[in-house]
Amino acid sequence: MKKIKNVISTQSWIPIEEILENGIIKTKNKYLKILKITPINYNLKSDLEKQAILNSYKIFLKTCNFDIQILIQSSKENLEKNILKIQENIQKKENKYLKNISKNYIEYINKINSNKKSSSKNFYLIISKKILKEEYNESFEIIKSDLKEKYFKIKECLSRCGNSVFEINKKEECLKIINSFFNTRKEINFKNKEEIKY
Repeated sequence: MKKIKNVISTQSWIPIEEILENGIIKTKNKYLKILKITPINYNLKSDLEKQAILNSYKIFLKTCNFDIQILIQSSKENLEKNILKIQENIQKKENKYLKNISKNYIEYINKINSNKKSSSKNFYLIISKKILKEEYNESFEIIKSDLKEKYFKIKECLSRCGNSVFEINKKEECLKIINSFFNTRKEINFKNKEEIKY
């Protein structure tokens, strides 16, 4: 007789217990909040601007004296829709010169895509509030307030560097980000989102 192996589900492996209001994620020992950061192009800044950004970043590191996790997600862009639109426009154009330019542009896009240079990056910060044994019954309002205070500190400091900081407040957005890290090869189809429960 063959032994039946106990299959452990993915959800039991992921430490997330629940996604609460305002996009606060509850795990076994802490509450988490995801912040999305809009980056700046540091290389395009002047030397004076670069120095100001670095000084502001030092202030950020000194001011935000709490745990922060930085996540950078790189994903290849799907340029098929762009190519289809260009091809549709080629058929409408009568000018041969414009048609040639459009065809050359499609070749260029395909070349970039095949070399994996057409990728986009998303930047996230994760802030947390630990659940201590003596504070286990701490009210949710205090937890929300603590995470909100950390968010405002980060937003204030990083805005001096030129970055924009956004809270991820909706459950669906949280699910999309979490799943994109655990399931990098497949985009989530939110028509079937009822299958994913936290």
